[in-house]
Amino acid sequence: MDTLRSKKGFICDMDGVIYHGNRLLDGVKEFVDWLYKEEKSFLFLTNASSRSPRELKNKLARLGLDIGEEHFYTSALATAKFLQSQAPGCSAYVIGDHGLYNALYDAGITINEVDPEYVVVGETTDYNYEHILRAMNLVNQGARLIATNTDITGPVEGGIAPACRAFVAPIEATTGKKAYYVGKPNPLMMRTGLQILGVHSQDAVMIGDRMDTDIIAGIETGLDTALVLSGVSSRETIRQFPYQPRLVLNGVGDIPMQLED
Repeated sequence: MDTLRSKKGFICDMDGVIYHGNRLLDGVKEFVDWLYKEEKSFLFLTNASSRSPRELKNKLARLGLDIGEEHFYTSALATAKFLQSQAPGCSAYVIGDHGLYNALYDAGITINEVDPEYVVVGETTDYNYEHILRAMNLVNQGARLIATNTDITGPVEGGIAPACRAFVAPIEATTGKKAYYVGKPNPLMMRTGLQILGVHSQDAVMIGDRMDTDIIAGIETGLDTALVLSGVSSRETIRQFPYQPRLVLNGVGDIPMQLED
């Protein structure tokens, strides 16, 4: 724990680490207070693509946390940045919510349902057969398939819900084309997070609730790693993976609590 607490930069997942749905998790307020008190650089880096940083800021404000927009980075922003670097001014057919649309607009990417260069898939509560049909036909016509993240499910109040990879699966199956996934564990997103924080990988820690995205992303990018048991992964499922986090915590509240102890 001393090693973790000595890090300059903290990259934290959100769903299952900071909140479940509209419920702030135990110990989060104390953890955030500790980050500010110790003058740590920190970033809430989420694979969820449906909300913008401003909306995430407002959500946490409703839950009692006052955190600036600059502390949020989403897979929607990472996807927009990737497309902007690959094909400036390109167009895309998009399956997703307004957070993804806004990020693409801001990056100069236009929406095109006829002959786009890309099909981009993120999370949405408005997913249907028409989406699959149009995306399948556009990919078969040559559009390249991009997905915001590899999460197949995500934690919500009362259980779990389908996430991005579950929405992409029918398109991959019907076209035979594999999507390029931009979010965690893709090192692109992690490196951008480190650039935003202004710290080197050896001076940062990745805190998350998923072995298959958060922890492997931290390991492959050279960060210290801490898994919290407040989300998807459990002590039983940890053993199923060939890699392990350096620390396993009940939640982020363990960090300031143990410091005080």
